[in-house]
Amino acid sequence: MTSLTDADATPDGYGELRAQLATLTTEAFRPELAEIDRLATEEIARIMNGEDRTVPAAVADRLPEISAAIDAIAERMARGGRLIYAGAGTAGRLGVLDASECPPTFNTDPADVIGLIAGGPSAMVTAVEGAEDSKELAAADLEALELTADDTVVGISASGRTPYAIGAVEHARAKGALTLGLSCNADSALGAAAEHPLEVVVGPELLTGSTRLKAGTAQKLVLNMISTITMIRLGKTYGNLMVDVRASNEKLRARSRRIVALATGASDAEIETALAATDGEVKNAILTILGQVDGPTAAALLSESDGHLRAALAAASRTA
Repeated sequence: MTSLTDADATPDGYGELRAQLATLTTEAFRPELAEIDRLATEEIARIMNGEDRTVPAAVADRLPEISAAIDAIAERMARGGRLIYAGAGTAGRLGVLDASECPPTFNTDPADVIGLIAGGPSAMVTAVEGAEDSKELAAADLEALELTADDTVVGISASGRTPYAIGAVEHARAKGALTLGLSCNADSALGAAAEHPLEVVVGPELLTGSTRLKAGTAQKLVLNMISTITMIRLGKTYGNLMVDVRASNEKLRARSRRIVALATGASDAEIETALAATDGEVKNAILTILGQVDGPTAAALLSESDGHLRAALAAASRTA
């Protein structure tokens, strides 16, 4: 995942970077696994599975810091800010993946949660050599988004030393935006640059330096928390139901009806009537049934409640 700049490619530069990598937990060599390639396939699978079981515990150690960061993100997004992920290689792909899943899951505008990957969209499937080594590229990518103080930028880097992620955080912080640094090494440069360092230390990898493994899993778990809990705080759910789901295909249309049924206990006929009256909006349909209001009233109550269904239901009961 680590590229070398022209300066690093010289004997002195290479030695310096090599020494730096040797200090990182994510790059550590494990001599006890030096002959793993000679083991039976099932034994290798058991070892990998055992490694993976350690990741949730490492995330659990950072829950206070993760929770504080999420509350800060939700506060800004409630004011109209955006959530922006920035990373290179595997880390960048994980950010893009999390961002791309928010519109269908929470009916967010694609511009609300954004994933930036060093080298641009083509880097999702093909490595763009040298892109991760440029802080300037990260600053330019954020400048193109016209960053504001209400935005949040999450730099993602397993090593915590990737210049693109650090540059994104440094640029964002200079603009007054909220900054998070998600890495898998303690006392990382990325963590030092961010207002909220999230350092999930998962230890050395099964394959030396292959941070798409435990580090990648840890990053995915934390990103799941960041986007999901932020959306819960923003009223995108009702209990554990995705009431803002976007019914863009047959499966999601069926799921929409099931969500209304689970939330209200209404009959199929009542559900169809409610969805027809609310242009298929699940949250609005639930409000028309539980709050006993019509479609336009439901829309108005949700607007006044900033999209929080429980608050809109309370308002409906007061006006009943």
